[in-house]
Amino acid sequence: MKIHSTLFVIGMAFSQIITAQTNLFHDPDCCTSIMVGREASADGSVMTSHTCDSWYRTWVNVVPARTYERDTTMNIYNGRMHTEFPEDQTNLTVKGTIPQTKHSYAFLDTSYPCLNEKQLAMGETTISGRDTLRNEKGMFMIEELARVALERCSTARQAIRLMGELVKEYGYGDYGECLTIADPKEVWHFEVFGEGPDKVGGVWAAVRIPDGEVGISANISRISTLNLKDKDNYMASDNVFDVARKLKLWDGKEPFKFWRAYGGPNYAGKWQSFSIREYFVLSRLAPSLKLNMDSEELPLSVKPEKKLSAADVMALLRQTYEGTEWDVTRNLKVVKKDYKTGQTDTIISPRANPWMRSDEVQMLNGIKNGAVTSYRNISVPQCAYSTVIQLRSWLPDAVGGVCWFSMDNPGQSPRVPIFCGTTDLPAIYKICGNHRYREDSALWHYRRANKLATVRWGNARGIMEANIRHFEEKGFNELPMVEARYQDLLKAKGEEAAKAYLTDYTKDFIGATILRWDEMAAKYWNDYRFGF
Repeated sequence: MKIHSTLFVIGMAFSQIITAQTNLFHDPDCCTSIMVGREASADGSVMTSHTCDSWYRTWVNVVPARTYERDTTMNIYNGRMHTEFPEDQTNLTVKGTIPQTKHSYAFLDTSYPCLNEKQLAMGETTISGRDTLRNEKGMFMIEELARVALERCSTARQAIRLMGELVKEYGYGDYGECLTIADPKEVWHFEVFGEGPDKVGGVWAAVRIPDGEVGISANISRISTLNLKDKDNYMASDNVFDVARKLKLWDGKEPFKFWRAYGGPNYAGKWQSFSIREYFVLSRLAPSLKLNMDSEELPLSVKPEKKLSAADVMALLRQTYEGTEWDVTRNLKVVKKDYKTGQTDTIISPRANPWMRSDEVQMLNGIKNGAVTSYRNISVPQCAYSTVIQLRSWLPDAVGGVCWFSMDNPGQSPRVPIFCGTTDLPAIYKICGNHRYREDSALWHYRRANKLATVRWGNARGIMEANIRHFEEKGFNELPMVEARYQDLLKAKGEEAAKAYLTDYTKDFIGATILRWDEMAAKYWNDYRFGF
């Protein structure tokens, strides 16, 4: 049993990695980020989020604050998103250097760095845009821009200004990207592109999400008109209009729309500034707006008809459109008979799951044409990790900022709280699981159960969803106790002891989730050992 199980899991690992690599290079739909203004949240927190939906590293580490006593430089890298552990130098290249700051803030080092000790947070989505805008000679990839900003800034506005200055001086070398940048007061939607092959630089714009609204970015440029006279709500590079004219992306006469100039048509060839994901989230939050999928653009953000909690954002990131026209399982029905009563019912097959691979979809459509129409869910199995980050101005930074972190498919995995004051994570969290099957990587302790559950998702989901709810409720129910205990320790024993408490709490929480998902995997192996 152990040999066969191991071989099967290794086979799944190989299959998952191949699928993820395919998505990385051919599937443009690689991330989703939801932003919540403080007046749109149920508790007054500001939120941003991120699903890192492709074959990126899963190791995560806390980089401590540092002080540099003499003038020095720091390296700017390419390739850190595909390393296997924090010290891994494989295929890592130095693109250049910049002057080092005298003091850097501690930050949570995810593939796309996401949170620092001052409650500055970021989400990310790749928006690609026009290929002709990219200039590989630019020094900065998006993940390095985020890292430097988190090391040096304490507010969203500072981060945007710094990244704009770095792009102007050293150049932007990545494809079009969006960062959703938040602090305890506000959240901004930031987009950046290169200037084309003839100029090492960059062009960018940022729009503040109103305090009472919720925004979303999902792999397509979303920024529309820019009112740069309104400095409270708009920011942009000084070349934002000139580059569009120079590259003949805007004639200077029509009203300027950032997404139309720099983002261009979507991946289906349509001139739209949104996809199903944006439409689904915005229309669900504000149904009275009666948003239309045939529109050229949707609002960047909407006022929700019900204020959102962090749990609501987590639920949105788990979405597979179940029960809607985009539900990929809606036609996969079977007749279920109750042998005691003789009554029958037509249900979705227990073997159907919303994360079927392309070869499974092809097989089903080969049996009956049109059985499955694939749509890109918000929750996807190729997700490396995801975050929902709460920022709370009324609490000390160390406990006010909390990243609810999840590995693997957000529709199947638990979330653990990592605080701004958390100083270390378990060793099992510092090993990437996307390179190969590794039992010393936390990813595979979640992924084993998640993959096995899809064998008979209709039967397995009840247990898994109950366990997701358990840890979600545990985290939220215990949060007031953690906040109070931190502040008591801070007064009685000082900052070091208070942060040690947060660190131990996070480690214990992680250990509990890994144990529970290992138990689920064992149950699924036992339940499905005969293949049904």
